[in-house]
Amino acid sequence: MTFAPRTWVVGEVVTAALLNQEIRDQFSSIFDAWTTYTPTWTATSNPNISNGTITGRYLKVGRRCIAVVKITMGSSTTFGSGGYNIGLPFAAAAGVDYTGTARLVAVNAWVGQVIMSASSSAFNCAFPTSQTDSRSATWAATTPDTLANSHVLRAQVDYQTAS
Repeated sequence: MTFAPRTWVVGEVVTAALLNQEIRDQFSSIFDAWTTYTPTWTATSNPNISNGTITGRYLKVGRRCIAVVKITMGSSTTFGSGGYNIGLPFAAAAGVDYTGTARLVAVNAWVGQVIMSASSSAFNCAFPTSQTDSRSATWAATTPDTLANSHVLRAQVDYQTAS
């Protein structure tokens, strides 16, 4: 993880350790492996992943965060009711709305977008309402398809964190 650069003082002796921290370690954090996290999955009546899986990973450089989520429905996953929200690893900054991409492989494959409000700690996905109607609706148990075992959602968002 990157950190605030050092404020150098006139006459300070520059050492290898300081240069490593200020230059090498900063660059290394950009190229490190992504960090895993377990996203929350909520709705008006919460779904329960049960024997399905929900995974997330993120890369944070400064206040920029790229988060990727994968939800695979299991045979005993329950889907709750209402539009779904998926938790982020960090709250978003105020003043800017963010979008990303989403893909749901269910009975059909659906391409949608991630929608996230400023200062939010979660996002939702919007998909076309049907194969013939390109208007979008928030992802839910029966939108755009009725969810079932082995259906998979993948989503990614690139956003500025609050801190």
